[in-house]
Amino acid sequence: MVDSFAGSAESGDGRPKTLRIEGLSVPPLAPFDEVVTNFMVERNIERASLAVSRNGRPVFARAYTWAPIGTVPTYPTNLFRIASISKPITAVAIMQLVEIRKIDLDRPIGSILDLADAVDPRMKTVTVRQLLEHRGGWDSAASFDPMFHDFAIAKALGKSLPTTPTMIIDYMKTRRLDFDPGTRYAYSNFGYCLLGRIIEAVTGQPYEAYVQKHLLAPIGITDMCIGRSLLTERLPAEVNYEDPLHRVVSSVMGPGSPAKVPVPYGAWNLRTMDAHGGWVATALDLVRFACALDVITNSPLLRRSSIETMWARPSGESTNSSPYYAAGWSVRVVNSAGAMNTWHNGSLDGSTTLLVHRWDRLNWALLFNSREAERGHRDYLNEIDPALHRAAAKVTAWPTPDLAN
Repeated sequence: MVDSFAGSAESGDGRPKTLRIEGLSVPPLAPFDEVVTNFMVERNIERASLAVSRNGRPVFARAYTWAPIGTVPTYPTNLFRIASISKPITAVAIMQLVEIRKIDLDRPIGSILDLADAVDPRMKTVTVRQLLEHRGGWDSAASFDPMFHDFAIAKALGKSLPTTPTMIIDYMKTRRLDFDPGTRYAYSNFGYCLLGRIIEAVTGQPYEAYVQKHLLAPIGITDMCIGRSLLTERLPAEVNYEDPLHRVVSSVMGPGSPAKVPVPYGAWNLRTMDAHGGWVATALDLVRFACALDVITNSPLLRRSSIETMWARPSGESTNSSPYYAAGWSVRVVNSAGAMNTWHNGSLDGSTTLLVHRWDRLNWALLFNSREAERGHRDYLNEIDPALHRAAAKVTAWPTPDLAN
């Protein structure tokens, strides 16, 4: 079903834009449409996809296009880069391996990965739990994020681009940690790169293949995969990614790539970012993932104890802190009974993403194909997140459609 609305804005070539919505119209959930479409028009975002679930069932899946007439529309089946929403996926995979005793959360990673030649002996003592909680000792604000340091890493190692996770780790073994492991929180993409390699080491399978078989397939998700960086490698169902600043930079993708590329298409290596930011997915598949954690006593993915551990407040974290970062999820305790909202967002040039899993079994995933609306303005999420909660509060009668199939 298509909803089409005329718009007054113009594209860069002077053509008027229109708003097009694809997917089953659900009138009681119109507040969600209103939030997303207003946000897109105000910030000139071309594509978005929103899915909502309630009580374990998807009830809403809509895709939005704000573009000149004739632009290929966005559909609910389109894939988007989900950026750091990849982290809760990796966290669930780790917890599955804990359940079958392939991994111990407090096991030092030096007993799993080859870190014998690390110049900083603290690197070998970092635990799996500390990686999950971003307490491993790496702080990109104090040093740099090696996942976006391709040219320097390849040069230092004397190797050719593109980088691989092994190259990133080999380079980081030559560096000292930024702080003692476990002593504080500092968001670390590199820590999740290590978690991906731990999954490979203990299973003998590539990270992507393991997650697809043991996490995604059991809950009916078949389209998710690790994305590719270059425009020529874009998947058939994948949207385009926009950079309103139209930046062109040197490619990190090596000899098979053009020398210069648009920022979303070769400024970083998506395959090397697999476990922390590499997945592509539909919004509907992300709410299916959230639904699998709705009833912690009957999850198809994890035992109750594992989910409770995954969302628990880290040791040493102040009980007054809210929200806090647990193991792959941000968490906010919402009432005295201990009910929790859990979520993760993601951000890359060309992508802004949000997955929310609420205590009341209401979940949503929102995906945009843009990050920067104008120079210096990147943070869509601080505005869109509360707006979606307000939209949910406006719904007076929830429908019962099931979009699971």
